[in-house]
Amino acid sequence: MILSQCPSSLARRSCGLFLTFAVLGLVTGLHGQILVHVSQNAADGGDGSKAKPFQNILQARDHLRQARKTGKIPDTETVIVELAAGVYRLAAPVEFTAEDGGRPGAPVIYRAAEMGKAQLRGGVPLPAGAFRKVSDPALLARLAEGARPHVLVCDLANIVDGELPEFPNAYRATPVAPWLYADGQPMTLARWPNKDAENNGWVSFSKVVDQGLPQPGAEDPALRKVRPGAFVFDHPRAASWDLEAGAWLFGYWTHDWSEETIRIASYDAGKKTIRLAAAHGYGIMGGTWGAKERRFFAQNILAELDSPGEWFVDRKAKKLFYYPVAPIAHSQLVLVTNSAPLIGLTHVRHLKINGLKIEYNHGTGISIKQGEDIEIAGCELSNLAGTAIDLSGKNLTLRSCDIFNIGRNGVSLNGGDRKTLEKSGNLVVNNHIHHYGIFQRTYAPGIGVGGCGSIVRQNLIHDAPHNAISYSGNEHLFELNEIHRVMLETGDSGAFYSGRDWTSQGNILRHNYIHHLGGKDVSTTHTMGIYLDDCDSGDTLEGNILYRAGRALMIGGGRNNPVLNNLVIDCPIGLHFDGRGMSWKQWNNPSDRSWMLEAKAEALNYKNPPWSERYPLLAKIMSDSPKEPLYNPIRNNIFINCRDKVLHLDRDSASVLPKLEIEHNLVVQTGEPNPKALDTITNHPGFTLAQNPPADLGYTVGARGGFQMKADSWLLRQNSAFAKIPCEKIGLQKDACRQSLP
Repeated sequence: MILSQCPSSLARRSCGLFLTFAVLGLVTGLHGQILVHVSQNAADGGDGSKAKPFQNILQARDHLRQARKTGKIPDTETVIVELAAGVYRLAAPVEFTAEDGGRPGAPVIYRAAEMGKAQLRGGVPLPAGAFRKVSDPALLARLAEGARPHVLVCDLANIVDGELPEFPNAYRATPVAPWLYADGQPMTLARWPNKDAENNGWVSFSKVVDQGLPQPGAEDPALRKVRPGAFVFDHPRAASWDLEAGAWLFGYWTHDWSEETIRIASYDAGKKTIRLAAAHGYGIMGGTWGAKERRFFAQNILAELDSPGEWFVDRKAKKLFYYPVAPIAHSQLVLVTNSAPLIGLTHVRHLKINGLKIEYNHGTGISIKQGEDIEIAGCELSNLAGTAIDLSGKNLTLRSCDIFNIGRNGVSLNGGDRKTLEKSGNLVVNNHIHHYGIFQRTYAPGIGVGGCGSIVRQNLIHDAPHNAISYSGNEHLFELNEIHRVMLETGDSGAFYSGRDWTSQGNILRHNYIHHLGGKDVSTTHTMGIYLDDCDSGDTLEGNILYRAGRALMIGGGRNNPVLNNLVIDCPIGLHFDGRGMSWKQWNNPSDRSWMLEAKAEALNYKNPPWSERYPLLAKIMSDSPKEPLYNPIRNNIFINCRDKVLHLDRDSASVLPKLEIEHNLVVQTGEPNPKALDTITNHPGFTLAQNPPADLGYTVGARGGFQMKADSWLLRQNSAFAKIPCEKIGLQKDACRQSLP
């Protein structure tokens, strides 16, 4: 019996009856398995046996490499490296290469002896004894008066080697190392306003002095170029910052989907004007989706270290200042400095990692490049400032893992061949991904997918500033996922998002439950449940449940996007459908490389097999009114209590509506019918307005958002064409790795 996934304790006991005889320090078990032991408490000179285990994963890896080279481990044997409970500190990243993998049917397995009890940790522990009260009068004077008794200082000179990098004038995503964690949580770089302030941690401005965008006709040559912008900030706080030491502003400067941290160059107290030290790509207030006011917070300022959980590093003096959340003697503090992947696998085949906790790194947790037949199961990845797990290759599986406190993406997944449409066989299933996008707040999804032919199934994703799932490419299946509390601080985005590509064909979004988007304001129309942006085409939206999900379904000018059997409840807009390709000047415009829709298709030889056979509507697009959003059937959907619009159109899409296949859609309003919400569907034969609906429509929403459709639902009786959605299969499921659900 070869162990796979995460065997139960009973299964492990039954498989643990090993014949214990030494073979080069390894133990050969029943059925062609070799068991290698690792323990953090092991003495020097271990051989991998239970009596003399290795001290860490590197020793086990190196021993296996040597045994493979000498032929003393046959290709036919499964090798299991079992880590006893404990904390294994990684002073440097762990690298696996082609020589470290197994063979088909005989993988190499790295697993915890007890699920979740073996912890691989990066970072440097900071002992409580290294912290002292701040006594330097000059430093005390820089601190807020109320914080002075609480702030502690730690000298990093003998803890962190080398110089600490300075903050750049501008950056996106992960800031330069180091970062501080306390008791399993990332701490907050000293900032203003504090997160718990009444204004929710943001301040705003509404008057710009200099957008920083080029002005081609300006007399001053400097104004013809991109430059740092400036804006009016009428608040005395800015005058108190030591700009020579540095002050950085994290802001949404123009769009709610593009954030950047930029240093302050100067502050004019008389004119109350902040000028930035670097240009923002979209300028300052150069145009926006959402509120007219722009927002930011200041950070990396010692004077703003005034709240528990905040910290600051004087990088030249190598001194760390910290305002403890709990008594320092009772806290576990970790400083992370390494930005390379904590565990890297390159060209590795037939390997499994099961039941480990992987935590504390200033970059990616696990990186898999060009891997094959690799499974990561039952692991916990947390407190990682980059992407938790970055996978590329084929037949890769990420199963039943918990991923949280992540600086960027939860999961990045690529594989398959788009030109040949060869599927990757990659699978991301039953993972709990939450509290990600801490540093890169936009376009750092819970799961990001590219390439061809991956499956994303039964994951739970929540609590993030922007997307849950972002995808590109072909033939992906996204089904039975539950998503809530995403897009908490951004707009013009979707829980599911794909955009600006005709060739992103063959993707299916099916039986997903998307609910409670946008934070407190679940009635906003600035967030979307499923967003096919900028002429994205060829996706099927079928059997999804969208409850309090903003603008539930959005087709932004694309073609061949069937909208089938979806249930939309309490969303201000049920289905948005526009014809932006018919009027936007940048449509298919060679001067804007991000559009160039036809060129993207030509690069994939779309008029010839296999593309022309798989996607015949795309193959003929340039001779078939390419600007019009055609072939978007809308069938068998149910729309309940859409406050603003059941069907939201623009002028162009309204002109195309008669060309579309629209039938068997049920519209329900339990209160007084809103004529404005119904005006685009009134008298349309494809929409039926239910008359006198009962109070109980036949569905229930649980206290934590769980959704169930009753077998005898009134809705099902009213729309006999509607296929019942398998609600019980949506979201996390119990399995060998996941014995309990959150």
